[in-house]
Amino acid sequence: MAMVIETKGLTKAYGNHTAVDHLDLEVQKGEIFGFLGPNGAGKTTTLLMLLGLSEPSFGTASVLGFDPCRNPLQVKSKVGYLPENVGFYPEMTAGENLAYVARLNNVPEKQVNELVMETLLLVGLADEAAKKAGAYSRGMRQRLGIAEVLIKKPELVFLDEPTLGLDPDGINRMLDLIVDLNREQNITVLLSSHHLHQVQRICTQVGIMSQGDIIAQGGIKELAQQIPGRDGEPESTLEQIYMRYFKEA
Repeated sequence: MAMVIETKGLTKAYGNHTAVDHLDLEVQKGEIFGFLGPNGAGKTTTLLMLLGLSEPSFGTASVLGFDPCRNPLQVKSKVGYLPENVGFYPEMTAGENLAYVARLNNVPEKQVNELVMETLLLVGLADEAAKKAGAYSRGMRQRLGIAEVLIKKPELVFLDEPTLGLDPDGINRMLDLIVDLNREQNITVLLSSHHLHQVQRICTQVGIMSQGDIIAQGGIKELAQQIPGRDGEPESTLEQIYMRYFKEA
């Protein structure tokens, strides 16, 4: 498989504080990659460097074959990013918000309306296109955020805590949507989350980050074999694996 993200020795220092420390990360095309770690581990700083929004102190990064520091526009044209807190113009409808984003991404005017409705249908909001974004529920705003990400038809998306604040039904719908995007739209997903059971449910690979570096990376079964449980048998859940890695780290 082709590599869509590859970093070698990627480092970001702020004065005497090193937020990302010689990070070697690999994400292959077609994966749903779970990016895990406690607050302050360096996940957000890493995402900002991969998006070309922050310049590394040392090391290199490649995203879809481009250096995000030297070719940020090429990266942004092919990568979608859903931040933890999604923002829209509340007085505009969902359709108007997406049309605005489409035009910012240089979608030809004659294609805008069709693309907006196609995208809203994809995320299950076609019947709410005329509703103002300010009246949307948290779950609807998250799905509208996904729609905004999809407007430019990305090859790779970064999702930062996409289920934050959702009720159980909203969580299930969001996770199902992520899987559909991966399988039906052939979009590679990097998912940053603290909800380990959700990551275990949908992710094909995970990377566990601590103090600015990856301490474990691979499939869940593969990681389980690397650190056995107390009885010598592999751990069965990602939460157990996660906690064992931090005890060993």
